[in-house]
Amino acid sequence: MFGFRFSVKCAAAFLAAAFIASGAAPLQAQFSRRRETNANRRARIERAIQDTYSHQWEIGGGGGYLRFRSGEILQKNNEVTFWMSGTRFMSPKFGITGDVRGAYGNAKVGNTIYNIKNPQISQYTFMAGPLYRFYRREKTAASVFGTVGAGIGKFDSGSKGIPATNLGLWPSETRTVFSAGVNLDANIYPNLVFRITPNYLGSTWGGTVQHNIGVNIGVVYRFGRIK
Repeated sequence: MFGFRFSVKCAAAFLAAAFIASGAAPLQAQFSRRRETNANRRARIERAIQDTYSHQWEIGGGGGYLRFRSGEILQKNNEVTFWMSGTRFMSPKFGITGDVRGAYGNAKVGNTIYNIKNPQISQYTFMAGPLYRFYRREKTAASVFGTVGAGIGKFDSGSKGIPATNLGLWPSETRTVFSAGVNLDANIYPNLVFRITPNYLGSTWGGTVQHNIGVNIGVVYRFGRIK
C-alpha cells in the first residue's frame, strides 16, 4: 500500500513537472520572438534615419514674422516675411547653407509735418554660412546655423519722395547683416519636411546695430545623396 501511494505521488510530481516545462517552452519562445521583433524594429528605424539624413541637398521656402526697429528713436514694428534657402551637406551633420529673405511692414513714425503716417518699408537679405545638425531621429531633427551677408534696406518706398531720414527712418542703403537660428524639422517623408525656424537677425542700417527677432515657417525638400 505504501509503495502504491509513493508511486502515485511520483507520477503526479512527474506530470506536474512536465506540465510546467511544456508551458514554459512557449513562453520562452514568445519572449525570444519578441526580442527579435524589437531588434528588427530598431534596425528598421536606424535604416530610416540613415536614409533620411544621407541626402546631399535641401531646398525650402515659406513665410514668417519679424519684429523690427525701423529707426533709431522709433518703436519696433511687425513685419511679414518670405524666405528661400538651399543647403549642401558634406556629411549627415555638417553643411553650408544660404538663404534669401524679404520683410515688409509699416514703420511707426506717427503723424509728421509731411502728413505721412506709418509708411511702408521693406528689407532684403542675402546670407550664407555653416550649419550643424545636432539632433537626428526618424521623425524629427534639429540644426543650428550662423550666416552673414548683405542686406538692402528700402525705407523711403512709402515716404512720397520725402527722404527716409527726415521721418526718423534708417537711410535706404546696402549694409552688412548677420543671422543665427535653429531649424526644427518634422519629417513628413524622408525627403519632405515641415520646418519652423526661430531666428535672430542683426542689421547695421545707419551704421548702428539693430537686434531683430523673428520666426520662419515652411517646407523643405531633400534630394541627392552624400558621396
